[in-house]
This record gives sequence, structure tokens and C-alpha cells, in this order.
Amino acid sequence: MNREFYEAVFTKVMDMTDDGFIVVNPEGIIVNINEQYAQFLLTSRSEAIGKPIFSLIPNSQMLEIMQKKYTGELEVHTYENGTSKDKNVIVSRSYVENEEGEVMAGVAQVKFRLQSLDVARKLKEEYEALTYYRDQYYDLASAALFFKNMIGEDPFFLQQKKEGMKIAQTHFPVLIQGETGTGKELFAQGIHSSSPRAKMPMVSINCAAIPTELMESELFGYVDGAFTGAKKGGKKGKFLLADNGTLFLDEIGDMPLNMQAKLLRALQEHEIEPIGSNTAIPVDIRIISATRKNLSQMVQEGSFREDLFYRLNVVNVEMIPLRERRSDILLLAEYFVELLNEQYKRNLTLGPEVKEAFQAYSWPGNVRELDNVIKSAYAVCDRSTIGLSDIPPKLITVETCVNKSRCSLKTAMAEHEKKWLSALLSKHQWNIQTAAKEAGIHRSALYKKLNRYNLERP
Repeated sequence: MNREFYEAVFTKVMDMTDDGFIVVNPEGIIVNINEQYAQFLLTSRSEAIGKPIFSLIPNSQMLEIMQKKYTGELEVHTYENGTSKDKNVIVSRSYVENEEGEVMAGVAQVKFRLQSLDVARKLKEEYEALTYYRDQYYDLASAALFFKNMIGEDPFFLQQKKEGMKIAQTHFPVLIQGETGTGKELFAQGIHSSSPRAKMPMVSINCAAIPTELMESELFGYVDGAFTGAKKGGKKGKFLLADNGTLFLDEIGDMPLNMQAKLLRALQEHEIEPIGSNTAIPVDIRIISATRKNLSQMVQEGSFREDLFYRLNVVNVEMIPLRERRSDILLLAEYFVELLNEQYKRNLTLGPEVKEAFQAYSWPGNVRELDNVIKSAYAVCDRSTIGLSDIPPKLITVETCVNKSRCSLKTAMAEHEKKWLSALLSKHQWNIQTAAKEAGIHRSALYKKLNRYNLERP
């Protein structure tokens, strides 16, 4: 069978279907199109054949599909105004290659069935109505509900939650500062979930956990073939994933200086350029950043860009440490215990001596440390009440231990050892080798004790 036979059969098939078909050569020239699709594109078959596809469909993806050899099935294509009878269609695209693997053509099939379009329109109308009522409900209830679920009765914390609800209704960048474990990311989630962007994603990236050489690709992504080992088809960066939503930059103080400049440009221009691409992509995101560091001091030292600092620090939130909201310590502790009781179907409670120890402790790790201590005590407790023997020795003072009859000798000795080690290290200006020699133990043993008692050089 010759080429003319196949062309005749192919042309007949295209004319019989209700769908639109188009075929282009590797240069993007239209070599075949059925009459249905030509009329849809406000032209005729004879006029379309031989023309570049971009003359009829300026935003066509056919050349890209042939060059990068990928397919797309049942995707929505939006035509530019005045180039078609309708604005949106469902299209499937692919490339055609010969036995040698060379691309011969690109083909596309467009769905025109009126029944499908009618169903789509009805679904769209119902979705828009649902979206409207959902938005009305969300505006009234969402902000209050999310921040209401944040545990705490401290007056300053309550005021902070009210301010968070107000901040959420704007689109301004927010910088959240505070010690480790104070709930910076939780507060960021509260702002996003209570904002007009709540239906879109909040995408997070920890700037301290990403190697410097990977930071740019994580933020901005890359195109196919951008570098050796690049994922086929490219990769979307965090900016694109967060488009129309919120990008949370955790530990922003750890971002390298060279990346600070690129981040600043993206925020100023409201667009990003993936690695290996020459095309800028517009993005609409809200930036919420967080840090445990003093950014103002870093700006003075030259380790953080001043212009980026002012770009991020439009609205500032300072999370207060747990030791400054002591009225919330037992409230949070009992809340964590109740969560574990529900999960493990037990009925444990905190003993009075443990509550006293919790109130007296400084909690350098804040709420996160409290949560971890509760989980650890819950795991080892074999009674109905969590006692002093179940919590780390570092939480127990000598006074608390001596005055409580349920305090074991082991716990009292551990507390005494902690204080003795602290005094010994201070005596030798924290020279580990000298302190270990006087204590009569190996340096590694001393390090283990420091970790156990959470002792750190002042």
C-alpha cells in the first residue's frame, strides 16, 4: 500500500469524526487539518494547510511537544481572544517518530462534542455557586476557628492571635521571629488558612536544610535538560507550586547571600526564571518568612541584605517564649496528655510534683520541648499518673525533689550531678579536657552527661 492510500484513509477518518484533528511537521507547518477544526479556528482547511501553526494558534504547544518528546492527554487549552469559536477546549497532543526515533510530526485531537460541553458548563455553574457560598462561609468563620484552636490563655498571646486574624486579611509579607519551638510555622499556617488565599496551597521550604547548590532549583525550578542529571520534563520550583497561594520561607536567616539577591529580584519583579529557561514566568504569591536569628543585627554585620530585610519585614510578628507565658505551661501540658490519651486509649494524668517541676523549668526549647517531654514521659510511665521518675532529670530541682516523697534516690542523685557538673565546668571555663580530668572520667563520658542534662556553654 502506497502513501496516497494512507493519506486518503486518514483524511476520510478525520472528516467522519466529530473531533478536531491537526498534524504539523517538525518545523511547525500545518500539513493536515480536518474541516471541523479549521472552522473552529475561523478559517478553512485549504487556507490552513501550509501555514505555521502559530499563525492560527499563537500559544500552541506543538513545537515544544515535538522538541521535548512528551505527550499530553485531555488537557485544557485556552485560545487567545478572536482566534477560535470558543475559548476553552479539551485537547490531547503527541509526537510521531519513525523507526530511527526521529520526530516526523506532531498531532493533536480536540474534543468538540456538544453534550460534553453542556455537561461541563453545568458543572462549572454549580461549582461557581458552591464556591460563592463556601467563600461566604470561609470569610465569616475560618479565621476565628483556626486561631481559636491555638492553645493559650496568656493575655499577650491572646492579643497576638487577634492580630494574626487581622494580618491574615491582607496580602503583605510577614516576618515571624522567635526562638526555636515557639510555633512560628504554626502561626504562619494560621495566617494562610485564615486568608483569602486559603483555598490555594501554602508551600514551605526550610532554608537551613537545603544545600546552597540546590537552593535555586528548589525555589525556581528548572527546565528539561537544564543540567546533567536534571529530571526529564523539568521540575517546578516552590514559587510556581505556591502560585496564588503562600510561600513560607522557614529559617530565612540561613539563606546564602547569593540566593538572597535572586530572591529579592523575584519579589520585586513578581516573576521567576527557571534554571535553563530564557522565559520569565509571572507569579502571585504571599511571602511569610520565619527565623530564630536577629536579622537586624545580621544586616548590620553584612550577612543579610538590607533591601531584602525591608522587603520581607513589612509586618513583623515576635513569638514569645514559653517561659514568658507561664500560665500556659500546664494548659499545654495537659492538652498534649489528652491528645495521647485519645490516641492510645489510656487515662494518664500529670502528678502534682510534675506540674510543679514544669512550672519551675525554663523551657529553652519552648512548646516543642514540652511536647517532646510529655511524649517521653507517656512512653515510660507504667502507672496512671506521670511522676518525677518519668521525666528527664534536667527538669527537677533539688528543692522539688527533697520535698516530694515519691522522688527516687536516682532522681535526686541525677539532679545533684547536674549541678555539680555545671559548677565544675564553670570553674574551668568550660575546658572539657581539664574538667573531665578532674572528674576522673573520659571526655566522651563527660559529653554524654552534658547531652543528658542539656548543659550548654553560656
